[in-house]
Amino acid sequence: MPAESIRVGGLVPLTSIDYPGELAAVVFTQGCPWRCVYCHNPSLLPARGDSEMPWSQVLQFLDSRRGLLDAVVFSGGEPTSQPALPQAIEQVRGMGFKIGLHSAGIYPRKLQKLLPLIDWIGLDVKAKKADYSLITRTRDSGEAAWRSAELVLASGVAHQFRITAHPSWLDDSDAQWIRDRLLAMGAESVVIQQGRLHD
Repeated sequence: MPAESIRVGGLVPLTSIDYPGELAAVVFTQGCPWRCVYCHNPSLLPARGDSEMPWSQVLQFLDSRRGLLDAVVFSGGEPTSQPALPQAIEQVRGMGFKIGLHSAGIYPRKLQKLLPLIDWIGLDVKAKKADYSLITRTRDSGEAAWRSAELVLASGVAHQFRITAHPSWLDDSDAQWIRDRLLAMGAESVVIQQGRLHD
């Protein structure tokens, strides 16, 4: 799959928070199969977007930032839903950037193949396995996400697990249980963030 076929829904030219300790750009990919109740990028959910950016334009921008940025983070949407993601990552890595990935762990087998290509991953863990569909509105989503967490930990790739707490869908005690479980599994970094619903 050629990298040029990757669907880019947006680009943040500079961030210091999306890849801990690095100055990065964020490439937002288009499309996600889950419909999480608190999704903060709803415009990226459809497979095609109204304001997609050509991959060539992204590469042109990144070329102009060599030596100024440390890393490029692929976010979304759900980047692993893009068949061309491995090729896009290889191109960006070839430009000298570290690679970060934000994922919800939707496709464990795809993620497993991507892990050797990346330097850091931020993985969302949204609930206990049995409660996942209450948030994602998708069957068996808990199985996929927790399997992805296991794969991340087995890979040795630098990581951060992110848990979003909110009284309406994940109370503080459940968020703490998930944090403790991930730490017991060997996680090096787990953060709990407070979520909010969008109108």
